[in-house]
Amino acid sequence: MGVLIGCGFVLLSWVLFSPCICSVDGLSKARAVNLGGWLVVEGWIKPSLFDGIPNGDMLDGTQVQLRSVVLNKYVSAANGGGSNVTVDRDVASTWETFRLWRVSESEFQLRCVGGEFFTSNSEDGFILATASEPLSTETFYIERNDGRVHIKLLNGGYVQATNDHLLISTYQFQPGWDNNLATFELVIVANNLHGDYQLANGYGHEKAKIVLEEHRTSFITASDFDFLSRHGINTVRIPVGWWIAQDPYPPSPFVGGSLAVLDLAFSWAQSYGLKCIIDLHAAPGSQNGMEHSASRDGSVDWPSPEYVSQTLEVIDFLVARYGGHPSLLGIELLNEPSAATVPLDVLVSYYMRGYQIVRNHSSTAYVVLCQRIGNADPIELFQAGIGLSNVVVDLHYYNLFDPYFASINSTQNIEFIYKMRAPQLQALKDINGPLIFIGEWVNEWDVQNASQYEYQKFGRAQLDVYANATFGWSYWTLKNDRMHWDFEWNIRNKYLLFSGSSLLRSPSFLLLLAFGWVTYLIIMPR
Repeated sequence: MGVLIGCGFVLLSWVLFSPCICSVDGLSKARAVNLGGWLVVEGWIKPSLFDGIPNGDMLDGTQVQLRSVVLNKYVSAANGGGSNVTVDRDVASTWETFRLWRVSESEFQLRCVGGEFFTSNSEDGFILATASEPLSTETFYIERNDGRVHIKLLNGGYVQATNDHLLISTYQFQPGWDNNLATFELVIVANNLHGDYQLANGYGHEKAKIVLEEHRTSFITASDFDFLSRHGINTVRIPVGWWIAQDPYPPSPFVGGSLAVLDLAFSWAQSYGLKCIIDLHAAPGSQNGMEHSASRDGSVDWPSPEYVSQTLEVIDFLVARYGGHPSLLGIELLNEPSAATVPLDVLVSYYMRGYQIVRNHSSTAYVVLCQRIGNADPIELFQAGIGLSNVVVDLHYYNLFDPYFASINSTQNIEFIYKMRAPQLQALKDINGPLIFIGEWVNEWDVQNASQYEYQKFGRAQLDVYANATFGWSYWTLKNDRMHWDFEWNIRNKYLLFSGSSLLRSPSFLLLLAFGWVTYLIIMPR
């Protein structure tokens, strides 16, 4: 009995006085998981979402090239557009590569690298690359037969090459699939955008609504919040798209319904003792040209004043709705702006205005500022002087997406974490500026045929180093068809050995804690 009393007393003392749980302004550091691919679609996370789209290899943003089967020359928009379209290139490059804008499963618009669209709006029937906005004269039917296509105007005429290497729209007959001047070989160069725009515009509104409603209600549920709470996670980072602010009737082609699901997420978080970071993952116009920012064709138009103002309105909407919710931890103003296309001064100005909008509704919510991705040093945000309190800079750490990581082994990857990531974190901490958040990281790398033990060591190294981030970290992502990106799979299969403070939540621990209190009261001096 004395042993049991002693154990209970030691256990109680450990709970009361253990220093192992670090805090940020009285809160535990964020040990978070991203809910990626849920309210912002990323096709690589769940590819089956796109399985039912007809002509699914010709989505918005698909890059194509066209070669005349008679002339054996590629269609070209010299200088990226602005003049006649020709059929005179032996080798295809950027001028010969066009991005599709999908109108229906068989109707498309063709955008040149300079931004102009193919148009049939010319007096002599020539196809030009001069239209700034696509309308009916910039819309073409594309008829397919294996790798060959015919390009047809909405009025019924066909596009053909001419022997003097121009492209005209005066072919009035039904071309066959033999070698003729109205037949082209279609080369799909890239079909790597699979986001909300591609899904909604690919299916059409009614079918997309069915697909997304099923996905949003089943991909992540209350049971997942329960799983996270039982495995040491205290926060979820929830990516959302700008169209959520216009729910339930967002602009075409986006599909409403994500706001109600975000409300549910906050309810589940409160039930299971989790905090929420709302992450504006997709801004109007796209801040990085990627599918997860809902770019239509890879363009980055966000830095325009109109889109920046619209984004600030989205932030105002979100913080007005959730600023007083007990589960809100923070608002991330923008995810992964591109260093190549988003100027620092534009971003800093936006962040400063966004910070003030958050403060208009909440004095305590953390304002999270994501670093620019690409060729940018995160120190630029530490030196920008954005905000006075509860400001966080978000860094994304992946041993991926760079040729360097494809050339190193497991030991070198682990060494990189300790020798490169750790010193950078320490240097940023020494500035005594904003708090530091590793908002995305993953237990995956470019090492082929790595063993479970090697994955465990890699995950352990990241957990060790990222524990030094003053705000915390967030794993990307909760669920993923690619196993090592899937947090639940990693935990269940013991590839990532993370238990966090799950002991503190377990029923057995609570019984021991109660026992500790009872024995303490029995033995304490009267």
